[in-house]
Amino acid sequence: MRLTFRPLPWFTALTLVMLVALVWLGTWQLQRLQWKLGLIAQVNRNLILPSVTLEAALRLGKDAEYRRVAVSGRFDHRQEAYVYGLLDGVPVYHVVTPLILADGRALLIDRGIVPEKLMNPARRRTGQLSGEVRVVGVWRPGVRPGLFTPNPDLARRLWFARDVASIAAADHRPVVAPVLVEADATANPGGWPEGGHTVVTFRNEHLQYAITWYGLAAALIGIYIAFHVQKGRLRLR
Repeated sequence: MRLTFRPLPWFTALTLVMLVALVWLGTWQLQRLQWKLGLIAQVNRNLILPSVTLEAALRLGKDAEYRRVAVSGRFDHRQEAYVYGLLDGVPVYHVVTPLILADGRALLIDRGIVPEKLMNPARRRTGQLSGEVRVVGVWRPGVRPGLFTPNPDLARRLWFARDVASIAAADHRPVVAPVLVEADATANPGGWPEGGHTVVTFRNEHLQYAITWYGLAAALIGIYIAFHVQKGRLRLR
């Protein structure tokens, strides 16, 4: 019994190029999987660590993301802004207020959520804290709006993404860092805004993607073999 194989040069070259590409994509997804698992582990560690000061968070740089930070200052309620969100499928609005620090710098604070009927601060006056306040919250990086994210409604001071740069630019106010500090669940007078709504979710479908690319590579090999068998170029005698 003898195996004879006469590969078609052009088809073999094309198959090799496609096979290398598919295997590379599958391997890249496995590498992304390890990166994503490491990121999730780091975030989970940061969320349970003790809070740090603003200066410590600034020194940590990217390692401060999702750390709890304690900051003090005075709220500038005149420049309150809102970021649209959903809670259990119901629209809510995150109240974002500049916190003016002792040295005059500003930091954007996501004080928590309000329903649409309470977007008007006149309807929740008791929650508009005055004087020196201390806020403990999660240090979250700002995000750039996606391709399909609606433009902000500047008349209503309403944004549809945590676009820190855009929110700060709207008031010509430089911020100490391009982040939002999402306030913890410490109750505000009157109950609003309602803090403690930090949601941390990461899509992690890299393993499925890797299996898909490797599966396509295996299918390509099968097609290559079947093609040569059909053409009589691969025989077992």
